[in-house]
Formats: sequence, C-alpha cells, structure tokens
Amino acid sequence: MSLLLPRADGTTRAYEPRATPLALPPGPAPLSRTVFSAAHVVADPYADISPDSPAAIDWDGTLAFRRHLWSHGLGVAEAMDTAQRGMGLDWLAAAELIARSAAEAKAVGGLIACGVGTDQLGPTGTLAEVRAAYEEQLAVVEGAGAQPILMASRALAAAARSPEDYLTVYADLLRQASKPVILHWLGPMFDPALDGYWGSADLDAATDTFLEVIAAYPDKVDGIKVSLLDARREVELRRRLPDGVRCYTGDDFHYPELIAGDQQGFSHALLGIFDPLGPLAAQAVRVLDKGDTDAFRALLDPTVPLSRHLFQAPTRFYKTGVVFLAWLAGHQAHFTMVGGFQSARSLPHLARAYELADRLGLLPDPALAQSRMRSLLDVYGVAQ
Repeated sequence: MSLLLPRADGTTRAYEPRATPLALPPGPAPLSRTVFSAAHVVADPYADISPDSPAAIDWDGTLAFRRHLWSHGLGVAEAMDTAQRGMGLDWLAAAELIARSAAEAKAVGGLIACGVGTDQLGPTGTLAEVRAAYEEQLAVVEGAGAQPILMASRALAAAARSPEDYLTVYADLLRQASKPVILHWLGPMFDPALDGYWGSADLDAATDTFLEVIAAYPDKVDGIKVSLLDARREVELRRRLPDGVRCYTGDDFHYPELIAGDQQGFSHALLGIFDPLGPLAAQAVRVLDKGDTDAFRALLDPTVPLSRHLFQAPTRFYKTGVVFLAWLAGHQAHFTMVGGFQSARSLPHLARAYELADRLGLLPDPALAQSRMRSLLDVYGVAQ
C-alpha cells in the first residue's frame, strides 16, 4: 500500500515502499580499515522533563543499539556529537554513558573510543579551566578502559587568542594520555562555535597548527578524525601525517571515495552516517578487505544521497534524521530525542529520509517502517 508523502512545496506524492530489505547479517570486524560508528542515544520518552533539563536516557535501548553495531563488527565512537554532545547530552549523562558503554564493550569484546571534551564548563572558560575540564574527562575515559577522542572544545575556541594557546593545551593533554588518542577536528558546519579552531579561520594555517601538535607527540596520536566536508583537504592532510598516524574520515559527504583511497593511502572511518548505515557499511568494508574496490563502491556510493540529505545545512541537526531512521528501523520504540530535538527537522525532510532509506533496503522490517511513517503523517495531519 502506497503512502502519500509531503513535499517541501506543500503538495504530496504517492510512494510505494519496497517489500523486502537488504540481507545484512552480523559479521566480523573489517580487517583493512578501522571503522567506528558514532552512535546516537535513546531518550527516555516517559521522563517528565523540559528541553532545559538534564538528559534522560533510556539506558537499555541505548546499550542495545551499541550491541547491534558491535554485532556487525563496527567500533562505537561514544559520547560524540552524534550522541547530541553539547546539544542535549550534558556532561553528567555523558560520563555515565561512557562508563556504561565501556563496560558493555568489555563484556562483548567490542571496540570503543569515547569523546573527551570540556562541556562541563559551558561555552566559555579560561585556558586553565579548559585544561582542567579536559583532564577531568580524559581521566573518566581512561578510567573506563576506552580509547580517548580529544574533541574540539567550544570553550577553547572562545578562550584561545593564538595558535600557541592550542599547542600548549593539547601538548599538556597528550603528555598525560596513557594511550594513543584520536584527535578530532570538527568544522563549523557541525558546530558554529568552532569557527577558527586551531587559531585561524584560514584552513591552511589551521592545518599547519594541527599538524604541529601531531608532529610533537606522534607516539601519543593514534589518528585524526577530520569533519570538514572537504575531500580534497582531507586527502592532502592525510598525506602529511607522520608514519603510523591514521586518518579517520568524518566526511559524511565523500566517505566512499575517502575510505577506498588512492595509490598514496586511504582513510579509516569515524562517521555519524554509519549509525543508520552500520550493517551495510560493515559489509561494504569487508568486501574492500578482499581488494574489490569496485564492489565496495557499488555498495556504498548509492548511500551518499541519503547521507547528504541527513547532513544538509544546518548540518548540526543531522542527529534528528539519524534517530528518526533508528525508530523506523525498529531500534527504538519512539521518535523522541534528548532536548526535544525531534522537532529540529521538517516533516518533508523526514519523509524524504524515509524514502531514501527505504529505497536502499536499510529498514529491516519495511512493514513496520511504513506503519511508523504513517503514524507520523497522521500526527501531522497528512491525510492518506
């Protein structure tokens, strides 16, 4: 039975959902690339809270989704921006999420890395306060037994007056780290407060500062996660990395070509789009393990229109589409987000996300997804 889906111009169009999904069984971790999915959190829909309240998390649903990702051989990048870090997920909830997920990873043998930031400060603070906040969170992540991801800090962006301020703060953190970390460069399209990170709005100058941090402590840097949505710049950056330091693409627009790589190298992956694409992404990289780049691209290239749709400007609200697809896929029983961010995307945007995901065969139970989409349309008053 077809659905009438709303268009952006206020009209509707008939869409016939597919009857059968892709067959995407669980499998082992890919061998040729390290692949992390930045995972969303499942909100507690029964919590009597306001958008300004601390995050209320459905822990069973949240951990079940991580087990789903691990079952397909993916690593979990925990407490990152996909988990609404700084957009509804407060530090106390993030610390509990890190502890719970790290314990679950240990129990199932799953790969996990966790975000280290400064969000307990809020958007501002002195350089000393920024350093102390980072140190507190680094201790929590390392104490949980997870790999740290040093996230870009809004407070550091506000406090730093020069590239040297970034060099000093990051040098202090890398000296203290007990295991190699992943450095994270998140562009302003994901968070406007990070404009000018690394001490300059000139990306060439910022890149030089970023590389200076890595060059000073290459043994403390496992890799870098780059989220600038600029494939050319990422390729140039990864070619300048010291031996042994990996590039993890965070480019949700160009990930197939960056993961496939070229004769001079490739990117590993740490991606928010691999939350809804997890099983298909894992299958694609296992094909790449066999050296079949064409088959890898044939699997992953068709997913790019969905990713570009979810991550369209304002990009920081991509989490709404990610959680929406998790609901349609049956990974959670409701379409509710911490901070009330389920309202951050329009109905036509969500309808298009449903159509693109359904066409790809990503929804494990098409009938369930169609029923849930119909219920959302009913709430919005779209007559069927």
